[in-house]
Amino acid sequence: MISLYVTIAIIVVLLTMSAFFSGSETALTAASRPLMHQLAQNGDPRAAVVNGLHARTDRLIGTLLLGNNLVNILASSLATSVLITAFGEAGIAYATILMTTMVLIFAEIMPKTYAFRNPNGVALTVGRPVALLVAVLSPLTQATEAIVRLALRPVGGAQEGIGPSIEELRGAIDLHTADEPEIRHERAMLRSILDLAEVQVGEIMIHRKNVVTIDADQPIDDLVTQVLASPYTRIPLWRDVPDNIIGVIHAKALLRAVRESEGRTDGLDVVSMAAEPWFVPESTTLLDQLQAFRRRREHFAIVVDEYGSLMGVVTLEDILEEIVGDIDDETDVAVAGVVRQPDGSFVVQGTVTIRDLNRKFEWRLPDEEAATIAGLVLHEAKRIPEVGQAFMFHGFRFEILRRHRQQIAAIRVTPPPGSEPVVDG
Repeated sequence: MISLYVTIAIIVVLLTMSAFFSGSETALTAASRPLMHQLAQNGDPRAAVVNGLHARTDRLIGTLLLGNNLVNILASSLATSVLITAFGEAGIAYATILMTTMVLIFAEIMPKTYAFRNPNGVALTVGRPVALLVAVLSPLTQATEAIVRLALRPVGGAQEGIGPSIEELRGAIDLHTADEPEIRHERAMLRSILDLAEVQVGEIMIHRKNVVTIDADQPIDDLVTQVLASPYTRIPLWRDVPDNIIGVIHAKALLRAVRESEGRTDGLDVVSMAAEPWFVPESTTLLDQLQAFRRRREHFAIVVDEYGSLMGVVTLEDILEEIVGDIDDETDVAVAGVVRQPDGSFVVQGTVTIRDLNRKFEWRLPDEEAATIAGLVLHEAKRIPEVGQAFMFHGFRFEILRRHRQQIAAIRVTPPPGSEPVVDG
């Protein structure tokens, strides 16, 4: 009778060990790696142990599976022996039913459910014991890994898996689905940071038709008046034709020269005090341009196409706005771009960029083939539409409201039902 109690006690201990292995496997694989990395950076030794286990996931999983199978098989064998002694051959069926139920409920479902709900806390708790088991069972797991690699070689199973990628980061950001304005803004910022290496300067630049430039050969008094009237501090200077940019005058440098000449503008050479123009291709990515701004310690560049023609200008502020959103200051000119209608649609100027719309309303309009909403309609319609025409693209309805010559000036955009875009105040 004593041996029966001892056997039952051993089975309970083995099932407890099985629960430990199952819960540890779930917790350590589901634990947040970024969180563990941050905790380790802050000096938490338990997180450092978890990070070490994550570095060799194959060995970790091998150890836990080995331990789990050993204790489950041993517990089932002991239970079968006890029940055969008590019930004869029928004990095999009783043992199978009993142990399947016990292992499934107490050694699999319960510990894995708890670990899945509290992965980070459980991982920090079990990290050290599991690390010790990995070290002790290392010879067995290494032998098992060698057998597995050998068996999988004919089907290419020895190839390395695909590691973490940008798309995985995007997915993690999208999982942060809270609707508070602060959370939406943070989500948009994180997405924009990941997009810096994919978006080109030509997509965010100030187009040449909106760029303030000054003829360097006009009378100096007129030039000074234009500089003072402009809301910008850096203004490109051109000579002969607007495409021929010969320098960039800084308003502060001009005012300093005027003061040194005691207010007299006669004899001022504006071109000599202008900075050398910095030309960048429109195909430059925002990440490269941002790094170039930092390296050169400049904030302003002239954007040109492959033929050297002026396309526009890009500033450091333009790139920062792609990350943090619009930065309004006393020099910004307010331009109404998007107006929400009572029926849920939006009246959008054709020059509004797709990226701004996607950021503001968390839409998913494609911006690979076109930078502006008007460009998207032209690309999808394959023709210049007439006022009043409507199109359905990507689940959205686009109705042409105004057209100026061949340019689409205003579009009514109706999102798909259920999208419920939110306008930040």
